Amino acid sequence: MTTRITREEFQATLPTLIEDILASARKYEVPENAMKWFETNLNANLVGGKMNRGMSVPDSAIALLGRPLTKEELFHTTLLGWLTEVLQAFFLVSDDIMDGSITRRGQPCWYRREGVGMIAINDAFMLESSIYVILKKVFRDHPAYVDFLELFHEVTFQTELGQLCDLITAPEDKVDLGNFSMDKYTFIVKYKTAYYSFYLPVALALHYLQLATPKNLKQAEDILIPLGEYFQIQDDYLDAFGAPEVIGKIGTDIQDNKCSWLINQALEIVTPEQRKLLDEAYGRKDSALEAKVKALYNELKLDQRYLEFEEKRVAELRQQIAAVDESEGLKKEVFETYLAKIYKRNK
Repeated sequence: MTTRITREEFQATLPTLIEDILASARKYEVPENAMKWFETNLNANLVGGKMNRGMSVPDSAIALLGRPLTKEELFHTTLLGWLTEVLQAFFLVSDDIMDGSITRRGQPCWYRREGVGMIAINDAFMLESSIYVILKKVFRDHPAYVDFLELFHEVTFQTELGQLCDLITAPEDKVDLGNFSMDKYTFIVKYKTAYYSFYLPVALALHYLQLATPKNLKQAEDILIPLGEYFQIQDDYLDAFGAPEVIGKIGTDIQDNKCSWLINQALEIVTPEQRKLLDEAYGRKDSALEAKVKALYNELKLDQRYLEFEEKRVAELRQQIAAVDESEGLKKEVFETYLAKIYKRNK
């Protein structure tokens, strides 16, 4: 198997990215206190994540080429990877405000830091804008420049559509479990998570290497979207059954009235009495009621239900990967690498 990029190699590009973003702001003669704020925003929200999305861009390029990357290829694909991480940061800063989340990556959410508050909304906008500043600076002469722009814009729009459906399906101030369904859940997961977390990095690598044929993009999408659904279901499982000290955040899906995989699975198998408990306890800002929901999840053996789903989905994905047509430059290893990163993860 071709060697993957190391975390150290990936992280080595971050200071250059941050400096290039700040340099682009300085040309507008931004006051020093605002520059310091922007720099703090970038460092606080781009550091500390798992970096799986970002590292998947150079990893995919390595797998597609079947060889180590040249110095220029490594820099460019790593930079595209970091732009994926910037997009992720934009989503997370915004999402934490909308959800009223407490912690992120083991630290207080950005909007909860001293003196930040709702300034975080503008900080999120600045993170998003930084993507296009860097694309123009570094990739304007690349044959796929317009493809990069369109891809980031389209995936952002898809993610926001998924977020919209999530927010109106499960508003925190109005609990109605009758509004939940696996169909809505699948839509939310597909568009809120799967496209930007899984399809985007591979599509960026394909476009960078000029291997983004319609056939290759379609094959990638057909595998990566179900894989992304698996990832989000796994995330929902970890929210209730994972250890906060390991996953780096306190699970809030139950108190936040989230339309998660666990609650939808529970609704399919509960007795009328158990359903009454869920109607009374789910989505309430009450730790004791949350504990009752978790106890019911254990009673329903949802952890076992998840493990059975995981093995079934992974078997299906492996079958799809084995059937990949490599005639136009796509490689099975791209998807094998992805699957290896998330299978049986605990954070």
